[in-house]
Amino acid sequence: MKKVAVFGNAGGGKSTLSKRLSQITGLPLHPLDKIKFQSGGAEVPHEDYKRAHQQILDADRWIIDGFGCMETLWKRLDEADSLVYVDLPLYVHFWWVTKRFITGYFKPPEGWPKNSPILKSSLSSYRVLWLCHKKLTPRYREYIKQAQSSKNVYHLRSTKQISQFFELVENEINFKNSASA
Repeated sequence: MKKVAVFGNAGGGKSTLSKRLSQITGLPLHPLDKIKFQSGGAEVPHEDYKRAHQQILDADRWIIDGFGCMETLWKRLDEADSLVYVDLPLYVHFWWVTKRFITGYFKPPEGWPKNSPILKSSLSSYRVLWLCHKKLTPRYREYIKQAQSSKNVYHLRSTKQISQFFELVENEINFKNSASA
């Protein structure tokens, strides 16, 4: 696990998961929202975003969290050696977007650029939820099905599986550390 792509629908806890995974593994974390958007929520020029994304892909170790754009999404999934697909029930995504919207007025959401517009971003997340569920979710599921033969694939469908994923990764790291000692 050296190049990890964390992806899935909006509001699935990808940023929180990615931060914890980075803490466990020591891999550098790159939240795409912080690369694609400036402080205050303005989008960076597309070519600048693509260049920054490619620089990350060229590195030896990374965790990349988020969507970015269709063009960079599939490159990232192809380049990753480990895929973490957060595929919770749609109602959970809706609830977590709502929770993020409410709490975002008191504490900035995890992985978002500073001064991001909470209302505008949340409304955008609500629009994306259904579209992603209808259009991308079937493609994601097919992709990971095909990728299982060549990559580490973690298809997380519940909060319990997310907890189990962290335990698995921690156990693998502890085993490797004790074997090399």
